[in-house]
Amino acid sequence: MSRISVEQVKHVAHLARLAITEEEAEMFTKQLDAIITFAEQLNELDTENVPPTSHVLDMKNVMREDVPTPGIPLEDVLKNAPDHKDGQIRVPAILE
Repeated sequence: MSRISVEQVKHVAHLARLAITEEEAEMFTKQLDAIITFAEQLNELDTENVPPTSHVLDMKNVMREDVPTPGIPLEDVLKNAPDHKDGQIRVPAILE
């Protein structure tokens, strides 16, 4: 017995705005049933002693101490600005 019907496949295709033929609906029904069957086999595995993971590799964040350092001198920053006044970079107004 199929775990997914042709009507369900057509419904999902309609939701996805896909135009499929009757032959394609039959083919997708068989393919999706095979996928569901395979996924159900995974439920048969004993995973009681397997710890849950978010990634298959053992990954750790490399952290460094957050130490403030001096920035670029104001004169050098303003030297690259197209327009500045009183130590501030001027930009075109966007609000009226």
